[in-house]
Amino acid sequence: MSMKRRHWIIAAAAAVAVAAVVWWALQAAPRTLEVAQVTRGPLVQRFEEEGRTELPRRWVLSAPIAGTLRRIDLLQGDAVKAGQVVATIEPLQGALLDPANRARLLAEEQAAQASMQAAQQRLAAAQADARLASRDVGRMRTLGASGVVSVAALDAAEASVARAQAASAAALAEQRAAGQQRAALAALLQGQGHSGGQQIELRAPIDGVVLHRYQQSAMPVQAAQSLLEFGDLGQLQVMVQALSQQAIALRPGSSARILRWGGEGALPARVTRIEPGGFTKISALGVEEQRTQVWLDIVAPRAQWAQLGDGYRVEVEFELARRPDVLQVPSSALFRAGRRWAVYRVDGGRARLTAVSPGMQGDGSTEVLAGLRQGERVIAYPDDRLTDGLRVRPLVASP
Repeated sequence: MSMKRRHWIIAAAAAVAVAAVVWWALQAAPRTLEVAQVTRGPLVQRFEEEGRTELPRRWVLSAPIAGTLRRIDLLQGDAVKAGQVVATIEPLQGALLDPANRARLLAEEQAAQASMQAAQQRLAAAQADARLASRDVGRMRTLGASGVVSVAALDAAEASVARAQAASAAALAEQRAAGQQRAALAALLQGQGHSGGQQIELRAPIDGVVLHRYQQSAMPVQAAQSLLEFGDLGQLQVMVQALSQQAIALRPGSSARILRWGGEGALPARVTRIEPGGFTKISALGVEEQRTQVWLDIVAPRAQWAQLGDGYRVEVEFELARRPDVLQVPSSALFRAGRRWAVYRVDGGRARLTAVSPGMQGDGSTEVLAGLRQGERVIAYPDDRLTDGLRVRPLVASP
């Protein structure tokens, strides 16, 4: 063998040896990656949406006849009592001498009388419901002390009492409003033939506050013209326009919390109604979304949220499900491997591709139904450079 050929053989062998050393070094150097531990513990599934406060019932006080309205001194936010005089109207002269007007007012008086009777029937029904709900709560409290009735069932029964009492108060207010309308019309009919007739005093139908003042100064008004709007802030609810696929998971009685409402702490709330009709809304990113309106009652004491008014912005956190003890991993550790879900499990300093069966998703964590055991470690943030069997060095070992 010539010296030149021997020299080339030695050089080629050296190059192969260097390449092998470099390849071995690259394969042997572990990647430093953050890992997380598979744990057991409580898992809560929830979501947040923006909402606003709204009153379920409002009372608009209108002029029963055409006339001259005296100046209204009440301001928006002023408290009123049921039966309090809030506005006065002086009828127009000769307005009631027209036979056609007289016939119309007679018909309106009869309609007001019928409305008052219907409101009286609704009041009786609402009071009966409230009494029945109160008796049910009394029995459930007795059973709850022995553990027969759950706390959730007792809370739902107490909420039914509150709704029945609110319906009773609303029916009473409707009865008062109808009675006031009838009295005003009767006073007008009794003043037939007199110059201008007697002045009409309009009274507040409920205990509440003035929400809107449509007229302020003394001025002529027409029949049915809106003057004042009243509401009871103690019945304030929260309305949320939730995504339809999220609203499907809600039920009347579902728990929620009012967050970032302007006061201290979160306010407990409960879903009372999910409207069956949806609507299309364009998001801030220009995406069409199907949403529906969800209504909630604030179950915290009124004194805790007395600063809230009608139409205020809040944020609501809905709780969809809660499990006390489930096996879970960070949601960031999961990825799709073909048609399966998988993680990279750390075993003996190497990343092992492991198929898993995920379950409920919670706050940054996902339930694992199969594929992992408690105490095992997984790559917290896998990327496309990871391969099965790659050597890894944990960056942060979870306790």
